[in-house]
Amino acid sequence: MENRPRPTGPRAEAKRAAIVKAARAAFLRDGFGVGMDTIAADAGVSKVTVYNHFGSKEALFTAVIADALDEPLGGASAAALAALPDASDLRAALTEAARGWVAAVRGNADVIALRTLVAAELHRFPELAHGWRGSGPEGHHPAVADALRALADRGRLVVPDLDTAIIQLYALLVFPHLVFGSYGTTLDDDATDRLITHGVDMFLGYYAAPAG
Repeated sequence: MENRPRPTGPRAEAKRAAIVKAARAAFLRDGFGVGMDTIAADAGVSKVTVYNHFGSKEALFTAVIADALDEPLGGASAAALAALPDASDLRAALTEAARGWVAAVRGNADVIALRTLVAAELHRFPELAHGWRGSGPEGHHPAVADALRALADRGRLVVPDLDTAIIQLYALLVFPHLVFGSYGTTLDDDATDRLITHGVDMFLGYYAAPAG
C-alpha cells in the first residue's frame, strides 16, 4: 500500500489534514498502540481512506511528528524564513527568524510530548525509526529546506549536503529544548538567546559563501 499514489486535490488534502490531526491526538492519548480504526473514526473517515493516504501506521506516525515539528514554522516564522534570501544582513535576519521559530517551539507542548512518545515506544516498535528515516530531513522539514536551498541558489550559502545542513540547524537551535523538555525542565531566556545567537554564528561560519 505504501507505494500507491497518494490521493490529491483539495478534498484529499482536507482529509489528510483531518487524519493527521486525529492521529496526533490519539497517539498522545493512547500511545503508538492505538488502532487505525480508532484514528479513522476520530478523523471522520474510513480506515481504507487512512491507508490510502499513508499506507501504514508507521508512515502516519512519521507524518504526525513532522507536522508537529514544522508547526512552529507556520505564519510569521515561515514568512521570516522565506524572506532570508533577500535580506541585506543575513546574520541579523536569520537570528530574528530563529528567535521566532524557537519561541514557537518552546510554546508547543505537543512537540515535547511526541518526542517523549517516540523514545518510550521505540523499544516495542523499532519500525518507527525506519519510518522516520525514510523521507529524510529535507522531506520532513520543507520550510527549512526551501529557505536553505534558496539561499544556496542565490550564492549566499554553500550547502553541498542539504539534509546535513537541516539537521545541523535544528541541532543548534531547536534540539536543546527538545532534550531538556524530555527531562521535564527548560532552558531560561538568557540561555535560549545565547544558543540562538551563537548557533547562527556557528551555522553561518560554516555555510556562508566566501566574501568577494
